[in-house]
Amino acid sequence: MSGLRVAVPKGAIFGDALRALEAAGFSVEALRGNGRRLVYREADAEFILSRPSDVPVFVEYGAADIGIVGKDVLEEQEPNVIELKDLGTGFCRMVLAAPEREAERMQQRISHSEVVRVATKFPRTTQRYFEEMGRQAEVIALHGSVELAPLVGLAECIVDLTATGTTLRENHLVVLDEISTSTARLISNRGSYRLRNAEIVALVEAIERSGVSIG
Repeated sequence: MSGLRVAVPKGAIFGDALRALEAAGFSVEALRGNGRRLVYREADAEFILSRPSDVPVFVEYGAADIGIVGKDVLEEQEPNVIELKDLGTGFCRMVLAAPEREAERMQQRISHSEVVRVATKFPRTTQRYFEEMGRQAEVIALHGSVELAPLVGLAECIVDLTATGTTLRENHLVVLDEISTSTARLISNRGSYRLRNAEIVALVEAIERSGVSIG
């Protein structure tokens, strides 16, 4: 690959993203260090390291040609990008959860169309979920530990991602409903896909041949 600019997410799917890019023929070893650099220029590409929620922004506005991000972020932001490939890695679930002692009562309140207060890092996804059920919710957007909200009375339940359920169990929360599932996705800027189609298609095909992708 020659000169593509790639947005790479920090955090949970960082390792999976590097393996996919490496399988596509990119040199990514420099990104595995513990430095504080945010831009890495290699012979075959330029890499931007960012928060997962910022990856679609860089890609949509052309600051990056392609990027890797979780489906949960795409569903929350609904950016104007092309979703090229489900990489099949970084699996997690978006769930509605409530304290164990309140779970049954919370399900009854929701089924009876009572307004419930929900804390989440995904306000648009949460609002859409309740609207599609024909239910109402007061959605409180947080950026930190959502599990804390029911413990201190800020909210009655939460919508959040979970991979293993460990954090929910440790905070005595139980799943009331599974809203969606998420895996890592390869995305492209629309203009880049048109102008650099051969390079981007070759990248996708290289990932598919490598066997890294299971999507």
